[in-house]
Amino acid sequence: MHALNRWLLLLCFLVGLSVVAVAQSTTIDFVEYELDNGLKVILHQDNTTPIVAVSIMYEVGGKDSFEDRTGFAHFFEHLLFEGSENLERGAIDDYVEGAGGALNANTSLDRTYYYEILPSNQLALGLWIESERLLHAKVQNVGVETQRDVVKEERRQRYDNQPYGTLTMELYKRAFKEHPYKDPNIGYMEDLTSAEEADFKRFYETYYVPNNAILSIAGDINVEETKELVAKYFADIPRGPEPPRVDVVEPPLGGEIRDTVYDQVPLPALVMGYRTVARSNPDYYAISMLNQVLSQGQSSRLNKALVDEKELAVQVGSFPSSSQDPGLAIAYALTPPGTEDLRPVEEAFQAEIERLQNDLITDREFQKLRNQIEVSAISGYGSVAGIAESLANNEMFLGDANLINTETDRYLAVTKEDIRRVAREYYTDDNRVLLYWLPQPSSR
Repeated sequence: MHALNRWLLLLCFLVGLSVVAVAQSTTIDFVEYELDNGLKVILHQDNTTPIVAVSIMYEVGGKDSFEDRTGFAHFFEHLLFEGSENLERGAIDDYVEGAGGALNANTSLDRTYYYEILPSNQLALGLWIESERLLHAKVQNVGVETQRDVVKEERRQRYDNQPYGTLTMELYKRAFKEHPYKDPNIGYMEDLTSAEEADFKRFYETYYVPNNAILSIAGDINVEETKELVAKYFADIPRGPEPPRVDVVEPPLGGEIRDTVYDQVPLPALVMGYRTVARSNPDYYAISMLNQVLSQGQSSRLNKALVDEKELAVQVGSFPSSSQDPGLAIAYALTPPGTEDLRPVEEAFQAEIERLQNDLITDREFQKLRNQIEVSAISGYGSVAGIAESLANNEMFLGDANLINTETDRYLAVTKEDIRRVAREYYTDDNRVLLYWLPQPSSR
């Protein structure tokens, strides 16, 4: 897989970008309730296989930073594997893997997510581990220093020294001047260097409270027995103060931003970021479908025009933003080796945007879109881990966990006129950052 392709798959995860993801045709039943301390709990029972996914999602991500302390949410994703008052360093991995399970965590701009996939008879183990993270995590210098080096090395390998690795950073820092989306999810190196133990303790006490989390469990469980276990491990954890929320409203971009980025890359690329809406905005569905028309499949418009017909690109793609606050929809065209002038690529891309702005998509394209949505609905989420995460995401950012069952209807309600309207409203020159991404000139 080419470096840009690998990076864009990672990019989709890091910034929450996604193509249409809809609920499966079989209804996913779940029970939802809240403990007195504010912890929301979602339980989905599926006894077809003896596996359970235990997950907890915190409403804290890359955008939630103290001044000059970026990257803390991602740092904590690492730090909370260090252990707790009752779990020695390295013991979390040992317990889960010793039980035949797997575990991981991830951080986006908007939330942090931890999960274990375990044999169902080990449900209590997963609950104990997550309750320890929530109440008894060790925020000490020994762990801080260890993970500081780990995160710095991750930044070097996955961003600074990775071809196209700083793509999102370069787009977002130009597209946002006020909103903390301007700062990288992993943080700035100088912030990681200067942060002290007291800073990390403050962050933990602010955001790692039960009233800032959703515990989502899916798989081979008995709901009533699981409620008892949840109460045993979480009910006594004290409620914390309500965490601060980002309330920055980014002003309009105010005109196209153009720039050239030189990087250690094998192929030139045209990269664009259009300012779009929050995931909760109704226009999200039309924007998402617009991006499908542009780049999903071999018969998509960008692929046909830029790759097959004009042979200006070897790979194209576009992704709608799926963030809590208004973010970016990203489009790119990776060009053949030796391409010196990206203007024809830009003109060809712009022609496809103008087609969407001027004309309704064809009946055939519209039916293809609807078919894609229905196929996605039938295929579903594929695993209890995917169901657990989707339930938590829908509840945290859209206020309705049941969208796992009903969101298909929102996509199917989008009209051809809606797609043309969002193309006209959001895909304008004065609402985008456009970058020519070029190989670093060789020094002689």
